[in-house]
Amino acid sequence: MQANNVFEAFITWQDSKAGLLGRDYLFQQGDFSSSVNLLSLKDATDAQTPLRQLDPQRNYRCTLALHQALPDTDHDCAGPFVLLDPGSQQLIASGQFQHRLRRSDNIHPQAVSILRPHREALNGHPGKVIWFTGLSGAGKSTLANALEQALYARGCHTYLLDGDNVRHGLNKDLGFSEADRVENIRRVAEVARLMLDAGLIVLTAFISPFRQDRETARQCIGAENFIEVYVATPLEICEQRDPKGLYKKARRGELPNLTGIGSPYEAPLAPDVLLRTDHASLTEMIDTLLDVSVPAH
Repeated sequence: MQANNVFEAFITWQDSKAGLLGRDYLFQQGDFSSSVNLLSLKDATDAQTPLRQLDPQRNYRCTLALHQALPDTDHDCAGPFVLLDPGSQQLIASGQFQHRLRRSDNIHPQAVSILRPHREALNGHPGKVIWFTGLSGAGKSTLANALEQALYARGCHTYLLDGDNVRHGLNKDLGFSEADRVENIRRVAEVARLMLDAGLIVLTAFISPFRQDRETARQCIGAENFIEVYVATPLEICEQRDPKGLYKKARRGELPNLTGIGSPYEAPLAPDVLLRTDHASLTEMIDTLLDVSVPAH
């Protein structure tokens, strides 16, 4: 994403499903198309209150960041555009550019001398992001922790980003609405990308319930660096385990947005690794994960 492709615009959200700040959509203007991210959002009539969700048939003022350069970068953008759902290609919003954010023209990548290949050479292994996804109680944190121990024993440089731990600091301002879940995963992906640049093997243990957000994380990090591990433990087994008592609270109506009960979980369609904690031993699963985490010597 280039800094000079950031714009202010007015949009009308037309999809029946709410739009969410931080998600990637498909921008189209004439023959030009690009992935686009909504960086900030306000009601068209209220310029003071930031929002995270776009409701149907409402007008918004937003900041758009295009992932590709517009064909004509010598002039300010003009004319209408539309946003499409990246999966179905259905129209979800129409918009009108206001102006380019010229302040972004002053942002340039800073050249540095030590790069990721140098750090990986010093570490003795390539960096990777191992992205665990699955229901609460599936075993994500247990597997990620055991894998990190195994990698550490091999002399690998690692870091584990765990969902609960991140919410105590970096993401303590976020709740569990769909919009907050999207922002939670967006931030984690950006942090994982920075750690990958440091040459680390990064393990993330997050429910990350939505396919679109996991795909956005994959694109942010780079598909060649991203290993999606689906911990496919059935809901009934997760409920039996219930290590944090969350399912009991959800069944009593105290947690309305718990994934798998009051909020959907969209299972990966083609994960890089599929694990069934109810079918395989921890040792067997860690051996499988080691094979994809570090190259054979």
